[in-house]
Amino acid sequence: MATPTAAAEDRGDRPFWIVNGVVSVLALSLLAYLLLLRQGAGDKTSLAFMPAVNATFNGAAAVLLVLAVAAIKEKKVARHQKLMLAAFASSAFFLVGYLAYHYVHGDTRYPGTGGLRIAYLALLASHVILSIPVVPMCLAAFYFAFRRRFVTHKKITKVLFPIWLYVSVTGVLVFFMLRSAY
Repeated sequence: MATPTAAAEDRGDRPFWIVNGVVSVLALSLLAYLLLLRQGAGDKTSLAFMPAVNATFNGAAAVLLVLAVAAIKEKKVARHQKLMLAAFASSAFFLVGYLAYHYVHGDTRYPGTGGLRIAYLALLASHVILSIPVVPMCLAAFYFAFRRRFVTHKKITKVLFPIWLYVSVTGVLVFFMLRSAY
């Protein structure tokens, strides 16, 4: 049973959860619109460099996440905070670049066939499905760290870290698989 203090904290978190839900649904809706409904617009050479930039942001996020976890295990809190902010920024820059690219180009189709296509689509499916909870979980992790509620923060990050790391690494792999097929 929750203590009176915990119950009050939970009620005080309600505005955060509402904002988190709205931001997450809007982000997911925008992605779905760009990838499933919108056909792309403009010159196909516009922003042609963005997939490589986005893969770099994903790779940087993965490295920063691993360094941040190592820092907190060594009780280097300030370093952990800076690395996590940098990882979040890298992922945010990825998301902006991804949205911009797909606004111009629409969805990207894998041109290969056979086993490589199946492997690509399986990797892409796991990447996409697991990317969905990253934004709301990141926002929650930052919120509870900011509120100095580290028990809750740690519960979230134990689930978030492997998902975020997987999504960041597979984002790079998806880029290379797609590029090698062209």
